[in-house]
Order: sequence, then structure tokens, then C-alpha cells
Amino acid sequence: MKKEFDLLSVGEVLLRLSPPSNERLVRGETFQKQVGGAELNVVSGVSLLGLRTGIISKLPANDIGIYAKNRIRFCGVSDDYLVYDQEKDARLGVYYYENGAYPRKPRVAYDRAHTSITKLDISEFDDSLYSSARCFHTSGITLALSHQCQETVIEMMKRFKEHGTFISFDVNFRGNLWSGEEARKCIEDILPYVDLFFCSEDTARLTFKKEGSVKEMMKSFTQEYPISVVASTQRIVHSPRVHTFGSVIYSAKEDTYYEEEPYRNIEVVDRIGSGDAYISGVLYGLLSEPENYQRALEYGNATGAVKNTIPGDLPSSDLKEIDSIIEAHHSTGAQLEMNR
Repeated sequence: MKKEFDLLSVGEVLLRLSPPSNERLVRGETFQKQVGGAELNVVSGVSLLGLRTGIISKLPANDIGIYAKNRIRFCGVSDDYLVYDQEKDARLGVYYYENGAYPRKPRVAYDRAHTSITKLDISEFDDSLYSSARCFHTSGITLALSHQCQETVIEMMKRFKEHGTFISFDVNFRGNLWSGEEARKCIEDILPYVDLFFCSEDTARLTFKKEGSVKEMMKSFTQEYPISVVASTQRIVHSPRVHTFGSVIYSAKEDTYYEEEPYRNIEVVDRIGSGDAYISGVLYGLLSEPENYQRALEYGNATGAVKNTIPGDLPSSDLKEIDSIIEAHHSTGAQLEMNR
């Protein structure tokens, strides 16, 4: 039976405020207003590549909530499962992002306590939600927002799983939201429901106390839990403006690791959301051509790499552009300087 959505995701929608160019948070007087959030970044990327996606979230019923809803629609993401907070204290989370330039690193300041998403409740959604998607995705950020939000999201995950939905989860650890021990205990409880697991090498070591090579750690997750696929990004930060980006994907069924030459010397404009863009590429690859893990890896690396060159959280690359980037990445011959 064909399902209405290829991908649904639950997560917080955030307002991002950034001083222009390389101005400082402590000194600048103007901000650029944008919308982002880990799960929204993922579903936006998959939507741009051509699949039908939607976001599950809770927004304040005010002008800021309307602004966020309009940006979600602009990305081609369905707002069918947005619910609205009518309370007087309803608010959208805010984060402030300051660009970096070597040797000064980028900085982030959060103002996201007691936001509308923290009151998300399972009773706000009809049971038809859980049979409407081929894939459900969320992250550790959402689990860390509040106890109520955590309970709601875990229950959603269980109900989607009961309806045969493919479950994707990104650890996305944030030390300012919860401790490594809190994250480990919670995530280990939900890993039995996860099919596709995104976890960086550093997080595997520091949060899950894994040892060995990155490949050994990836494989160990599939030995301990019924996870079928593990993906791990590999980023080298040469400076705030120059990165190398690649990844490894492991399939437990084939007992095979998938890799390619990373994207080197990326000219970084804004790295925020590049990990989410990577996930969108991998999910697009697996949803459009299941079990072709090499293809999924190539889409993930390309979408993650190119997002570094785009300002804001949200991706903006369509399938034609990503296909051309993959083709150029694999080419060994001369290339045109400009697309025209």
C-alpha cells in the first residue's frame, strides 16, 4: 500500500538570529532572521530532492509561529502535522549564531527553555499519523528538550514501528541540553526500535564509551541492537573556512562498509545544518533506491558537503545540482569553471 509520505520527522523548529558577516554577538546591533532545526533541515533536504516529506512539531499561535510555518511550506515540507500552542506563554525557541574566522571559532548561544515543543503531547495527533509514512526520523536533540517531549517522541517511535515504518535516528548530541550519561541511558532504551543509526566517531567514544576503530564501533552497534545500517560522518576542520567532509556507511546484512573519496578543501560559508543535509542525502538515497548503500553514501556526502557553502540552516540544492556535484566529484578530467 502506497503511503502518503516518504518521510516524516518530529523535532523543534527554531528561530535563528545571526549578526551579518563576521560581526560579533557582543557588539553587533542587527540580526538576520531565519528558521531551522535539525529535523526540519533533514525533511527540507529530502523534499528538495523530490520526495514527499512532513514535519511534526508544535509552534506558538502567534506571528512568529506563522513566520515559521510559512518558511516550512516554502521548503516544500507539509505542515499537516503542525500543532499550535494557544497559551499566553507560547514561544518559539531561539538560537544566536556567530560566524568564525581563524583563529576565532563559530559561537552559538541558545534561548530555547520552556518552548512550545516541550509541551508536545501524543493526544494531539490522530492515530492515522502512524501509518502515513515509509520512514520516521528524529534525533537526540528532540529527546533532550523535556521529559514530556521525550516520552511523546519515544511513544511515536514505537507506534510508527508497529506499523512497519523504517526508523531513522541521529544521536546529534548537544552537551548544553543534557549530559553524556543522560543521553546514553535514554538512547540505549530506544535503539531496539531503530533501523538506521547516525552516530559520529567522537559521540560513539565519548557518549557510548565505545573503543576501537570507527568501523569496529559502527559494527558493534548492529551486534548489540537490531540496527541494520549505521552511518558516521568524517569531518576534518582545517580552519573555520576550510573543511574536508566524507563518511562511512555500514550495512549489517551485507557485513559491508561503504566509502568514497571525501570532499576536500570545502569553502565553508556556514557549517550549521551540514550534518542534517548529509542525513537528508542518505535518506533520499535509501528511500528512492533501497539497499543501494553506495549510492546513498554518495548523495549524503554531496548534500553534506555543498550545504557548507550555503548560509542558513536549511539546504537549497535540488536533485539536478546534487547529481552534477556527484558527477564532478567522480570526474578526473577538466571541468568548467561555471555552470552557464
